[in-house]
Formats: sequence, structure tokens, C-alpha cells
Amino acid sequence: MVIEFSSNAVTPPMHIYMGRDKHENEELIRWGWPEDVWFHVDKLSSAHIYLRLTPGMTIDTIPEEVLNDCIQLTKANSIQGSKQNHVNIVYTPWSNLKKTGSMDVGQVGFHNDKDVRYAMVEKKCNEIINRLNKTKVEREINYRLLREDRDREERTKERAKQLEEKALNKLKEEQKRERENLTSYASLMDENNMRSNIDDPIDEDDFM
Repeated sequence: MVIEFSSNAVTPPMHIYMGRDKHENEELIRWGWPEDVWFHVDKLSSAHIYLRLTPGMTIDTIPEEVLNDCIQLTKANSIQGSKQNHVNIVYTPWSNLKKTGSMDVGQVGFHNDKDVRYAMVEKKCNEIINRLNKTKVEREINYRLLREDRDREERTKERAKQLEEKALNKLKEEQKRERENLTSYASLMDENNMRSNIDDPIDEDDFM
């Protein structure tokens, strides 16, 4: 069961996901999307929160209002963190999450610390939490199937893009050859390169 929220602080709204328990978190860790950004309370137990980025967006261009929604939601879903002020939230792209066989269920590390970001939450903002809770939806999800469908769609888009680029390159080559042929023909037809009988009169004796 995944819990979904809509950050309607922006238009169109951006989607935020949260596993119901550590086993759901494990599925999200394994079958998350490359477009996801993972949030967690630093050094404390908390829910795993995922923000799905829109096309062209990066972890450093997340709108401030959406980032505030994510860090507030992360804090609110930590038993210890929800009771404290000045809580540090860690977040990173899903692709930077590292999972090894020795880790407990729901536990993760990072491939590259340079891709990790931190944000401080001074205190809980009930206005944000109440707004997000109004969008809350719980639904059953086959994470693996959803990810496979996403990857299949991305491969189809990539193939179409490659075919389009190939056709465009072919057209450019044909246009280039046409220009070269026209340039060559124009050179042959240049008056400076043309000669007539007036320029080189024929000596009739040559035919005798």
C-alpha cells in the first residue's frame, strides 16, 4: 500500500509518495523511479518520502514551496522528529540510494555524498500538513510492474527520438549534397569559365 499526496503549492501539482511501513519502504527503494527524490529525517527513524520530479526538473530546481511540503511531511512522519524543533532532513535522487545485503529492511546508504542535500525544519507547520492530508490517497501498487511499464515507455520514447534524429541527419546530408551539387554546377556555368568560338576562333586550315 502506497500513500500518495499532491503538492498543490504549484500548478500542475507534483506527486509525493510514502510507504506505509518498512516493507513498503523497501519496495520503494528497490523499484523507485529515476525521477524520484528521496527524503528522510537525518539520523532519526522516519517514513521514506519520495517526490516525483516533472520532466526537466532536477533536485536543485525543486520549487521552494514543494520542497517545504516534502520536508514538513517527512518531519511529521517521524515519531521522534515530529516532536522536535530544528530537525535536519536529508534528501537525494533515488538513483543515489545504495542498498547492500547486510542492511536491515528499509535501511539505505548513498553512492555519492556529493549528491546529498540537507534542509533544516525549524518547527512543524500545521497549515502545510493539513493541506497535504486533504489530498491523501492510499492505494495498492505493484511497484515492480509500475517501474517496468515506465521503463518500457521510456525505451519507446528513446527509440522514436533516435529514429527522428536519424531521419533528420539523413535530410541534412541530402540537403548538403544538393548545395554542393548546385555550387559545382554554378561554377561550371560561370561566364569566366565559359569559352566560345569568338574567344578561340577556329582556323579553317586545320580542317584542310
